[in-house]
Amino acid sequence: MNDDELVLKAKKGNMNAFQELVEKYTPVVEKFAYQLGNRREDIDDITQEVFIRVYRFLDQFSKAKFSTWLYKITLNVTRDAARKRMSNMKKVFKIQNEPAYDYPEVEAHILQNEEDRALHLCLQKLDEKYRVPIVLYFFHELKYEEIAEIMSITLSTVKTRILRGKTMLKKI
Repeated sequence: MNDDELVLKAKKGNMNAFQELVEKYTPVVEKFAYQLGNRREDIDDITQEVFIRVYRFLDQFSKAKFSTWLYKITLNVTRDAARKRMSNMKKVFKIQNEPAYDYPEVEAHILQNEEDRALHLCLQKLDEKYRVPIVLYFFHELKYEEIAEIMSITLSTVKTRILRGKTMLKKI
């Protein structure tokens, strides 16, 4: 069954169809969340929150491509989690340094060798506005138009950010 059929059935309350979507896209969400720089202990929570939002807002989903919508939700959940982390740190008045080289369990599926590890660490040094389009284009093989939709930016901005991001990666 394709995504459109699964989404249609899930909208009608078919939990098996929704479960199929979750099973199919959990690795994609985990990989993208990790590539966005989330910590090991946050990957499962972020993935769960993504699918909770998918379930809650499935009735509002229209004729867009499901995977594009899912990437957008994952990006928003990641941003929300980062804001929440920062807010919690301010409330406690104690800023903790996060380890720079923290790998989640999904690492085995994402990072195959030392070169991949080095590239991942370099990507994490890029500002989010450059990192996200590069990750989506090169690692998730999305088209410029899909990236523009996910990030809510223009097509020319996507192209510019990928070009500038590649230049920055080479310097790093």
